[in-house]
Amino acid sequence: MTPWRFVVGFGVVSLLADIVYEGARAVTGPYLASLGASAVLVGVITGAGEAFALAGRLVSGPLTDRTRAYWPLAVGGYTLTVTSVPLLGFATGLWSAGVLVIAERAGKAVRSPAKDVLLSHAAGAVGRGRGFAVHEALDQIGALVGPLVVAGILVLSAGDYRPAFFALAIPGVAVLVVLARLLVRVPNPAVYEPTRHAPTAGAGAPTRLPTAYWSYLAFAAATTTGFAGFGLLAFHLATHAIVPLAVVPVVYAAAMVVDALAALLTGWCYDRTGARILLAVPILSALIPPLAFQDQPIPAVVGALLWGAVLGVQESTLRATVADLVPVQRRGTAYGIFAAGSGLAAFAGSALLGLLYSRSLTAVVSITAAIQLVALLVFVTYHLRLRATARKSVSG
Repeated sequence: MTPWRFVVGFGVVSLLADIVYEGARAVTGPYLASLGASAVLVGVITGAGEAFALAGRLVSGPLTDRTRAYWPLAVGGYTLTVTSVPLLGFATGLWSAGVLVIAERAGKAVRSPAKDVLLSHAAGAVGRGRGFAVHEALDQIGALVGPLVVAGILVLSAGDYRPAFFALAIPGVAVLVVLARLLVRVPNPAVYEPTRHAPTAGAGAPTRLPTAYWSYLAFAAATTTGFAGFGLLAFHLATHAIVPLAVVPVVYAAAMVVDALAALLTGWCYDRTGARILLAVPILSALIPPLAFQDQPIPAVVGALLWGAVLGVQESTLRATVADLVPVQRRGTAYGIFAAGSGLAAFAGSALLGLLYSRSLTAVVSITAAIQLVALLVFVTYHLRLRATARKSVSG
């Protein structure tokens, strides 16, 4: 199997998995609200889920490097995710639903470092930016289809969430079938890794991650703190009746289209021009709240689409950069720590913005802008240091 086929194959796995969990996430905010959750509680539950999905990789990342059990961890994580979502149809109360929302995200914590390492090997052979971008674009096809399926079922079921959650079990089974096929065809994707990045025989893993990696992590955590989650955006759309309930997942689906396009564009730019394309992340993130939390449909939907664009960059080019900053022997740990830092920032940001939303939209806009300004300054500092280091290496 060629590297591109492997990238596309993993993209299909993510496509099917996204039908499952993005279909559910598109209505998580309104679903929790229907069970009695307040805006603050929606922010806490969804933020805790994202924090678990990302902070849990502090364990799964190093475990990936120590055991090299890439496939078992990937398969186990996907299995947890695709079983948790259909079980939401059996939830009888807010807390049981909240546990399942977090369990679905826990599956992502288990699988993601291993999946990112597997993907990084093949992406290294075709271009990091392009490889991760194509994977993300395929991923977002599922993120488009899932919410549309849920929207259609909600219309047919007169707003009953249970049939929608049950239907998502079908693509969940397909995820495991395609994943098994990839495992059989390519048991060791490290064969794709470019020679200059491959570990030498008997070489031990480096004990420290590069300084540039930690600076980059600081930037990612800062900008994620000021990034409003879709759970809160959907809560606003539904509870203020800005759009009909069945349209909320359609808005999410449209955001996923923008996500895919943004991933492809920035991935291509990253391979050609480097990490400075990431300057767009804090700038665009600061524009989301003043648009998305309007009481008029057009600006609110535009804000949601802008959210999709930023998410596309976060899920593709931000991850591709990590693989270029660290040696392959430490890549699982690097992805785990990177996701953990981003996850803790996501939890803090979701809880903070949920609290501010219930009190003052002006505060949401101004504090988000301030956080993104800090992120922008951190990135500029990181990028200047990286360029200075590169010049020293060349002159040396």
